[in-house]
Amino acid sequence: MKVKHLPIYAAMLASALATFTACNDEWKEEQYTQYVSFRAPLGKLGVTDVYVPYSRRNADKTFVEGSGLSSYKLPVIVSGSLQNENNITVHIAHDGDTLNVLNQARFLNRTELWYTDMKDYATIPETTTIPSGENVGLLNVKFNFNGIDMSNKWVLPLTIVNGENYGYTAHPRKNYAKALLRIFPFNDYSGDYSGSTMKIFVTGDEANATAKSIIRGYVVDDKTVFFYAGDIDESRTDRAKYKVFARFNGEKEGTVDFYTTNNDLKLKVNKQASFHIIEQKDDVKPYLVHRYVIINNISYDYVDYTSAPGTEFNWSVSGTLTLERQINTQIPDEDQAIEWERSRLSPKGGHVFNKRHSWALIHFVELFQSHSTSLRKIC
Repeated sequence: MKVKHLPIYAAMLASALATFTACNDEWKEEQYTQYVSFRAPLGKLGVTDVYVPYSRRNADKTFVEGSGLSSYKLPVIVSGSLQNENNITVHIAHDGDTLNVLNQARFLNRTELWYTDMKDYATIPETTTIPSGENVGLLNVKFNFNGIDMSNKWVLPLTIVNGENYGYTAHPRKNYAKALLRIFPFNDYSGDYSGSTMKIFVTGDEANATAKSIIRGYVVDDKTVFFYAGDIDESRTDRAKYKVFARFNGEKEGTVDFYTTNNDLKLKVNKQASFHIIEQKDDVKPYLVHRYVIINNISYDYVDYTSAPGTEFNWSVSGTLTLERQINTQIPDEDQAIEWERSRLSPKGGHVFNKRHSWALIHFVELFQSHSTSLRKIC
């Protein structure tokens, strides 16, 4: 740095410091309209992907309430340049109309592709409170996942309700005042498995076998998932007819029983499958654990009986599936600890948002409020 430039840099530094420390009346008055909104950013598919444990558990793995009973805390935010000074009671309602609008806009009259409203599996509080001195409240939504069929694409639509005497204004932009939560309950065995080592072939023609890079396992209960047979996936409108269930027997290792409830599938299991779980610490990040669920000796036959009505096509599947989860051991809650983006659980194009984001957001808001308060005190 040349000496002749020192006065210029000194002036620039003094100006920057003045920007951050100078006192003016702008910090004493609210600079924006204080709107109330959800923290539920939409992904490319028009919904917010949310991962919730099939059963909420305590630290000792016991159920908080029972098998299939869970919950999710959705952040509700009040905006503004000043710290919130009131206890704000925010009114929440189910919003089936917005879900219908989304379905019609995205899928037109193809109702078999529509998202399904999961209001019957959820308990939505009518109100939640943003406490005085805070800018974020949490809406505690409870779920009963018992009997849920994950061949449907479940969405919980919510809206913030305005009222003359409510003491707040819902955000005028609908994507802030409304939430479309695509709910994915999970257990220890559900998620996106690598299918590169599992062959799918016309029965008797293994030499021309193909493989899928990703095969998703959908939660059924605490110990069971289902896969779609062979190369069937969520894009098939008749996918529910091709569910192959996998029941895990054991904790860290054991057998896996493959079966179906659809006799038309003519499922024939050729081998007893087994599984084992491996956990390894990350070489670079010691707090990160890689958890692998490996299913060996998968071997079954089935028929595709709907692609060409009146004709059956015989298919065979054999090989191994591997699921990886990356778990941050510094975070106590399971759904926060799992790094979903890296565990590849999110459908392509979806936006993942879980409670770990909530707490990060709350920390950011608190940090901003603390900084703002400090500046006002200086003034």
